[in-house]
Amino acid sequence: MNRIKRTVATLSILALAINSFSQTTDSIPKGKQDSLNFPKRVATFAADKFAITRPLNIEFTQTAPFNFKSEKDGSLLPVNSINRFQQVKVSANISLIKRKSWILGTTLGYRLTSAEAEIGNTGTSYITTSNDLHYLFSSLNLTYFSSLFGKRMVYSSSVMLDGSDKHLERVRGMLTATMVLKANPRTKMTVGILASIDPSAPTPFVPTFSYEHKFNNGMIADIVLPRSLYLRKFVFNRNGRISFGSELDRTAFYLYNLDGTDQKYEYGQLDVNSGLTYEHAIGRHFMLTAKSGMKYTPSGRVFKKEDSFADPVYKITPDPVFYFNIGISFNPFSILGKKK
Repeated sequence: MNRIKRTVATLSILALAINSFSQTTDSIPKGKQDSLNFPKRVATFAADKFAITRPLNIEFTQTAPFNFKSEKDGSLLPVNSINRFQQVKVSANISLIKRKSWILGTTLGYRLTSAEAEIGNTGTSYITTSNDLHYLFSSLNLTYFSSLFGKRMVYSSSVMLDGSDKHLERVRGMLTATMVLKANPRTKMTVGILASIDPSAPTPFVPTFSYEHKFNNGMIADIVLPRSLYLRKFVFNRNGRISFGSELDRTAFYLYNLDGTDQKYEYGQLDVNSGLTYEHAIGRHFMLTAKSGMKYTPSGRVFKKEDSFADPVYKITPDPVFYFNIGISFNPFSILGKKK
């Protein structure tokens, strides 16, 4: 369930690697000036790729009403419906120390999930009706830049904490290694591996891959696996950018007193959001983002806190649903509104 958060953090590191080592050739830069400009170039590229790496990001998401199927212990339950589903996300990313070969920073975040459900008389009252669910997270991140076999390498480690408005629930760890295979003005490509120190994770290792290519017609292929796949184009004299494609997101929160005991549960679902995204520069440092399309959720799961996403108590399968998202970011490193 928490793979997507780890993936976002890892792919942020990939973004740092690509930008930091982009040159006119694939060689490793050795100039003093490159080292001096290093922290700013890192921040610029990472903030463009991932909202969570910006100093401040606020988003609101609304979906249309939808039905969902549920299953307990292999038995199907009656179809129920969600009449209202809304989310508010707030995150802040703060660089604490920057050096030419390493960066220490912290990420803080909050997500409110508000839902109103119609549940049949089936005893599955674990899905709350008209309730607000709070999820908080933070991490301390260390990124180190080096080289291996003549290629740029980026190593990172993170200690992550999350919980609810009631309790701190988990402490997790993450390690990554990323190699820059190609980096020139037209094409950038990396490969990497993520290692998760988390007993609830479905798998301890996740491979990563990123590829960006600028075509002659102004289109940009932007692939960051397993997170996103986009085709992008700047518009309005580079004050705006339109993107078409898909990206992964997640919904998570902790649940208490479901069965009248002190047992703690965790709910998580992985979402695939497909459609259009438009970003527009507001002034010099703010970015407005609007997204719309279809949200597909392969499975949502409720599992005991000490268990993993792969060992659920309940399985929930929502129908595909139309969604709309609007957000605003403070991004002093934005490339929108700037000439080439």
